[in-house]
Amino acid sequence: MSGRELHPANYRRISLINWVLTPPLLFLFSWPYLFLAEIIEMPFWFLLAGALSFSLPFAITILHGHVTMALGSVHRDYYYQWLQSNPYTYGLFYHPVWIRTRFRLSLFYLSIVLFLAGYLFH
Repeated sequence: MSGRELHPANYRRISLINWVLTPPLLFLFSWPYLFLAEIIEMPFWFLLAGALSFSLPFAITILHGHVTMALGSVHRDYYYQWLQSNPYTYGLFYHPVWIRTRFRLSLFYLSIVLFLAGYLFH
């Protein structure tokens, strides 16, 4: 593998692509939750919090896969270290816990709890 994959310019490109992909992915993965929540007439705040906590793990998984495909599984840690070293620009919302499967599953379970709570409180 050449050094171009590990260059900061490539990291910036991957980061910008991920920023552009994030809103459509969040919308794409949140609409089933929003649809079901509208059917049961869930309160607005439960609807928003649940839809975000439902769609975020799926979107993070896709974006993590994008980084893995662009750099390879061996070198993606260098990208995440670069994001941590640029917290006020490209790594603005990045935290190392986001790529952990346990965190993503807990967000998914939180969305189920919010759905049930919204159903009970409607």
